[in-house]
Amino acid sequence: MWLRKRLDLGWSDLALGMLACLRPGGAGAAQAELESCWSSTGDALACLSVRSGFDLLFAALNLPRDSEVLISAITIPDMVRIIEDHGLVPVPIDLEVSQMAPQIELLRRAITPAARAIVVAHLFGGHILMEPILELARKHGLLVIEDCAQAFADQTYRGHPQADVSMFSFGPIKTATALGGGILRVRDAELLARMRSRQAEYPVQGRGAYLRRLLKYALLKAFSVRPVVKIVVGFCRVIHYDYDRMINGAVRGFAGPGFFRRIRQRPCPALLSLLKRRLRSYDLRRLERRTAHGELLAKLLGERVIRPGAKLAAHTHWVFPILVDDPDRVVQRLQRAGFDATQGQSLCVVPPPEGRRQLQAQAADDVLAKTVYLPMYPELPRRALQNMAAAVLEACGQRRVEVSLRPARVTTTSAARPAG
Repeated sequence: MWLRKRLDLGWSDLALGMLACLRPGGAGAAQAELESCWSSTGDALACLSVRSGFDLLFAALNLPRDSEVLISAITIPDMVRIIEDHGLVPVPIDLEVSQMAPQIELLRRAITPAARAIVVAHLFGGHILMEPILELARKHGLLVIEDCAQAFADQTYRGHPQADVSMFSFGPIKTATALGGGILRVRDAELLARMRSRQAEYPVQGRGAYLRRLLKYALLKAFSVRPVVKIVVGFCRVIHYDYDRMINGAVRGFAGPGFFRRIRQRPCPALLSLLKRRLRSYDLRRLERRTAHGELLAKLLGERVIRPGAKLAAHTHWVFPILVDDPDRVVQRLQRAGFDATQGQSLCVVPPPEGRRQLQAQAADDVLAKTVYLPMYPELPRRALQNMAAAVLEACGQRRVEVSLRPARVTTTSAARPAG
């Protein structure tokens, strides 16, 4: 069984992180070093997570109650939760599916006198075109916040230079993960100073808590080998246990009660140290291999399968989503073929504000209802990609599918048809 996702860190990273938990020293110097590593212009802020930084941002902005925050219609539920906790109103902007970008005309229509900010998510490992959004935001005096949590692309990309805030995540399933940590670039020096001052009042994350986190993911990494995954999946089926829910719960950063108490902490020195190491020594060949795998799989599937975000720029294929009419059937077929595909449970569609049903994000609803995520990471061999493409096409209504790697084409006895 090819696992849906593998942790993007090695055993040496885990070992050094554990050793860092045992070393004395304060977080101040480690934080300054990490922020300097990320940006030489002094506009970076290292946080416990992107959620922590997002919460800090709105606390420092102190916007009037019921101010509106326009936001990409697909995001994680915690981002909506944070906006609402600050007395603000999230306003969804539906997406153009091929780029997973906010539709500019819908964005224009959604702007009211109460609007104060736009939160734009770069989804699935690519980058959307920011210029039209920036132009509209400047015209209306709106703050532009980039959510780049899924879009780490290399050691030089640090967000769009004209965005007011750019947020990057290094949580458990992210590229170059440190099993936690977020870095924000905040271009307004006064705003950054207020955020930094507020964060300084937070308690520091316990070293023991981070050590337990490292041990937990070391165990998950040890159990991610193919034969073990196959046994676990099979056992869950026998006892009718929701394997998807188990995996998604295991990698959630802030599951359980006390959400705001837990995100309102400073990262401990060990987390800061490991994240600095990851950024300085990350092997970009892993990104190159994953990107090449994603491009090959896209070529093998061709236009027979609809891919949300297919036209995203600088696509590194952090995940590989496809749209299908019957996700359960496709997932089951792929699992029988040895691929741990999933519908995913981490994203949500932002609901419209009360009384503004015209802002219901229909395209986003359709995407989440029909999305299946295929395994995608550097360790997948080309032959596995070939077999996965064949299984997808067969599950979408084609029979006796044979997919060749050179050239990438499909031969079948039945007519090909789109899967969306």
